[in-house]
Amino acid sequence: MRRALLVGINDYPRNPLRGCINDANRMQEVFATHENGNPNFSCKLLTSDNIEVTGGYLRKSIEELFNHRDNDTTLLYFSGHGATTKAGTYLVSQDGKPDDYGVSLMEIVALANNSEAKEVIIILDCCHAGGNNIDLGERKVVLREGVSILAASTGKQYSYEKNGSGVFTSIIYDAMLGSAADLRGKINLSSLYYFADTQLDAWQQRPVFKSHVSQMISLRDCKPKVPSDVLRKLPNYFNNTKTGLQLSINYLPSENGNSELQNMMEDLHLYHINGLIQLPESKTLETAAQKNEACTLTPLGNYYKKLALSKKI
Repeated sequence: MRRALLVGINDYPRNPLRGCINDANRMQEVFATHENGNPNFSCKLLTSDNIEVTGGYLRKSIEELFNHRDNDTTLLYFSGHGATTKAGTYLVSQDGKPDDYGVSLMEIVALANNSEAKEVIIILDCCHAGGNNIDLGERKVVLREGVSILAASTGKQYSYEKNGSGVFTSIIYDAMLGSAADLRGKINLSSLYYFADTQLDAWQQRPVFKSHVSQMISLRDCKPKVPSDVLRKLPNYFNNTKTGLQLSINYLPSENGNSELQNMMEDLHLYHINGLIQLPESKTLETAAQKNEACTLTPLGNYYKKLALSKKI
């Protein structure tokens, strides 16, 4: 069972925010189901428009999330204020004050490390989310196998809002809709980090990713760019990696053509537009077939061929 606690706090007595509730709702949208509508994470939404998110209630909710035993993957998402002191980094609750901001990141890490969940994922969209020198900044925090943290900013940076949502969360939302999916439609935490890293400003906000993964699980499944059954054909089509696959006019549509080769051409088109095969000179497969050229696997194509041979697809 996969469970997720999604927290969004706008309603702070001082310095209220605008986009955090929206952030939590958007994260529920993409984590609750896969793209095809199949159930994914069982989500619990905790937002300040429905309940006062005090430090005690936030702590209790996080403890309940991590204490669940019958669980393979647990996810905590937080959007709200973050604060950093010499004692560490805190997720700020609605009743947070300078001598007690809310729940400390180190406390959350301790709960995550002690959780019986196989995989624990923590995603934070708040200022100073990456921790200070006591937390993540100098990598002093220790994560047990299976625990990962993806934070919107370093311990010395702010996390920004734009157009009614956190900038970081907007990027993660787009990534979860499919922008960060691999050829099989799988989205994992590493691809989320890469997607955010390439889009966030180099001067103002940098994401932090710290992980001790036991396996790179899929957080959401989207429509694959190349279906698995088509990827599994790679070893059959390209049994000779050096010479590749010799094309001819028989691959081109015609009334008296070879239907098997024409069907193969449809698969080759998927390979070509997704960077799995390359042509020596021609720009299109049709031109290559007319010139009797051979297409060969790219390094990415060889990677998926090996996955198919080892029956990992």
